[in-house]
Amino acid sequence: MTTDTEETPRPPGTTGPSRHAQRLLDHTRAFDTRRPWVWDTAVTLLWTVAALVDAAGGWRNTARDPSVPAWLVVTLSLALAVPLYWRRRHPTAVLAVMAGATLVSDGSGAFLQAAYLQMLPLFHIALSRPPRALLWSLALIAPPLVTDAIRFPSESWDQRVVPTLWAYALVALLGIAVRSRKDHTAGLVDRARRLEIERDQEVRLAAAAERTRIAREMHDIIGHNLSVITGLADGGRYAAARNPERAAQALEAIGTTSRQALAELRRLLGVLRDDEEDAARDPQPTLADLDTLITGVRKAGLPVRFETRDEPPARPLPPGAQLTVYRVVQEALTNTLKHAGPGAGARVTLTYTPDDVRADITNTGETAPPPTPGQGQGLTGMRERAALYDGTLECGPLPTGGWAVRLRLPREDSPS
Repeated sequence: MTTDTEETPRPPGTTGPSRHAQRLLDHTRAFDTRRPWVWDTAVTLLWTVAALVDAAGGWRNTARDPSVPAWLVVTLSLALAVPLYWRRRHPTAVLAVMAGATLVSDGSGAFLQAAYLQMLPLFHIALSRPPRALLWSLALIAPPLVTDAIRFPSESWDQRVVPTLWAYALVALLGIAVRSRKDHTAGLVDRARRLEIERDQEVRLAAAAERTRIAREMHDIIGHNLSVITGLADGGRYAAARNPERAAQALEAIGTTSRQALAELRRLLGVLRDDEEDAARDPQPTLADLDTLITGVRKAGLPVRFETRDEPPARPLPPGAQLTVYRVVQEALTNTLKHAGPGAGARVTLTYTPDDVRADITNTGETAPPPTPGQGQGLTGMRERAALYDGTLECGPLPTGGWAVRLRLPREDSPS
């Protein structure tokens, strides 16, 4: 009996009597799993009654010696039927007890038909025990057959022994077939569960990766724009008393930067909505937007020198690689605004080679302090972006003071 209490899945479209029969079978299996003693008791009582009915006189129709004492026939009948209660838990021991009773039955000439009940424990041996247990079963079943054939040689061996052995062999094959089907079903169930676990893990990993990407984008967008706005606000506050016109320009720049930040934030949040077309209408920044980025940083009060070495390649970088360069430059300049101190300046150098694209961002201000626990997300985000395109990112203090960030991204058509 199966140990699974859930209903067996049914193919779609199963209706009518077959569906009700399958449902009844599922409920029967579930009940047997919860209370196995009920079924074992019912089977044992059924065959015990049948054996005792045969012991009342019907056994003489097939007996080799009808003069066998009645008490011996009743005793053998009980020995062949009662052990069936333990056939599922101890099938080999049950078969041994029944084989002993069968040996006495065939040796005495009673030849009780209840001996064929040995097929039940034999089936459970084939169903739940190792294959070598069937060899021991043959050693238990064969002696009574041989004893009967020798003691009462009224029929030939092929009529007395071979048909019975074939019947036992078919029962063993049936048990093996049921066992193979159960193992196959259990394997499918286990595989389905493992696939479900792997699917859940992949979903969690994808969700974690997406959260990391969104957090990185949020950090780059909000961190940079807030730093620019802070610089513009500080500059406007100092200029308000001496040069109101410069203060108005600072306020205008603050408004422009705020609108840009809001637009980028809306684009990022649009990715989380179901309407992907609306989210993709606003393109991601590219290398062509570096001039606008650097202009905004200059307005915030940080002198930036931008230099491009060699001509851009005829075939442009992929949009993702261009976004990586843009974000790294953006993060480096943002860190300069926040940490380099007054009087600092920055230099951005973009170099194109046949094999790669390099971006060097240096500043002449103070060296940024090491990040405390829970901070430093910008450096981590830059390294993650570079790693996505097999690139490298190096950052650290300069011997002459200041800080340097060096990014290298290989071209797609260059050797990895």
